[in-house]
Amino acid sequence: MIFIESSWIPFQHRDLTKGRRFLTPVCSPRNVDWSHQRCLHYKEEISVVVRHQRASSLSIVTKDAEQVQKPLNYIGGRRVDPSASSPEFDLVAPATGEILRHVNNSESNDVDAAVDTAKGAFAKWSKVTAFERGKILIKAASIIREHSEVLARTEVLDTGKPIWEARCDILGCADTVEYYGGLASSLAGEFTQFQEGSFAYTIREPVGVIGAVGAWNYPFQMATWKSSPALACGNTVVFKPSPLTPLTAVMLGEIYKQAGLPDGCYNVVQGETVTGQLICRHSDIAKLSFTGSISTGIKGIKYVTLELGGKSPLVIFEDAHMDNAVKGAMLANFSNQGQVCSNGTRVFVQRNILKEFTKRLTERTRAMVIGDPNNEETTVGATISAHQAETVLRYIEGAKNEGACVVYGGERVVPSPHLAGGYYLSPCILGDCRDDMTVVREEVFGSVMSLLCFDTEDEVIIRANNTKIWACWRYFHQKLRSFISEKGLEVLYSRLDVQAFSLVKYFGAIGDLGVVWTSDIY
Repeated sequence: MIFIESSWIPFQHRDLTKGRRFLTPVCSPRNVDWSHQRCLHYKEEISVVVRHQRASSLSIVTKDAEQVQKPLNYIGGRRVDPSASSPEFDLVAPATGEILRHVNNSESNDVDAAVDTAKGAFAKWSKVTAFERGKILIKAASIIREHSEVLARTEVLDTGKPIWEARCDILGCADTVEYYGGLASSLAGEFTQFQEGSFAYTIREPVGVIGAVGAWNYPFQMATWKSSPALACGNTVVFKPSPLTPLTAVMLGEIYKQAGLPDGCYNVVQGETVTGQLICRHSDIAKLSFTGSISTGIKGIKYVTLELGGKSPLVIFEDAHMDNAVKGAMLANFSNQGQVCSNGTRVFVQRNILKEFTKRLTERTRAMVIGDPNNEETTVGATISAHQAETVLRYIEGAKNEGACVVYGGERVVPSPHLAGGYYLSPCILGDCRDDMTVVREEVFGSVMSLLCFDTEDEVIIRANNTKIWACWRYFHQKLRSFISEKGLEVLYSRLDVQAFSLVKYFGAIGDLGVVWTSDIY
């Protein structure tokens, strides 16, 4: 099965259950053409949205901000402190390396309290009409948009990503919550007529308490992706964000409460690995939704939705539009500092255009601005942690030892003296790569692009499919006909010359990850 996004529409797409499509603008940084989208329609609407996002008078969120220093567990509709005697972990700002505060891990009594509260709330929430549930979510989406700048600034503090990216993330989250709010009342069962007047019918019922574990690359998105479809269907949620990015998940709880969500329907517990294990093993958790590493996800756990790693191919044929291909490759590798599981990090380029492609790619990559994530001009922010930065550098060094050459980047950067403690790396382009290299086979989760040369379609399909982990195909090619109907791509999600991605569309992958979907009603 293949899902395809059209190449010319510069919007995030939402494919609804009946094939309808809505269009919303994709945000991009000022004066940065590597992610710029050509506006063919709805030009006036887009300009209004972009102007609104730039018109901000709010200050940068700091370690002293209320949302940083208040309790970070959220149970029963209020912030609460976890067990005071539990071990602590540090909350560090990737942009500066500064320790913002110490956070206590949630222990078994904290997780029990959250699950018990969610279980009690489920008894009433599951009986609320789908229409009423939808109205609450739609109102929550409106509140997210109203407070989008504060949420974006907090996301920058948590992740180190550039402010323009964080703004796009938050607005996409509002779309996600609004979408599932609208979908809630359409969740109907099926009726089947049999012979002699007999029939069968099905009804949709909520599962119960959903345990959700998020990752650090898109914290607020993880919280909305996992909670909004669950709540729309009448379930309640216990969510554990990554210990690296704990802040905005709690803010989402306060937004839900303001929108009218009953206390206990959405709960947050903070913690490291042990806390996640407590959620996974809890007897009253009906289903798990997990985003994280493959090694953790493939362990035997209950009814589960998994989103794990990825090593997706991006294929550029000689008939592709060169500038579009360069921009697409950069977006598929360098956005969010390369910390995206669906990134197309194996970039296959047809031999006849490899030299020119590499030249243009290097020129555009060199023009990217590494700096303070709160600056509007910044296009490359901080890596999430010192450990992750070291991991990325190890992969680059290993690639060189295996015969790859560094075409550009792959070094530590100190953008300015006040950011000397931050975790900044220049985007890396690796040339002379081979399929058997570690950097080509394993997920790096950093801004490292591997260039691989190919000659024919048949060859590149075999090579691109030769992996156990991927999330989607991307390709720049004029001959969609032959590539899909004749070649038989082994993928669930495919993009053609596309530089936009929807936070609302179901998202899945195959390979070592199994067949998995997240941000969905199932």
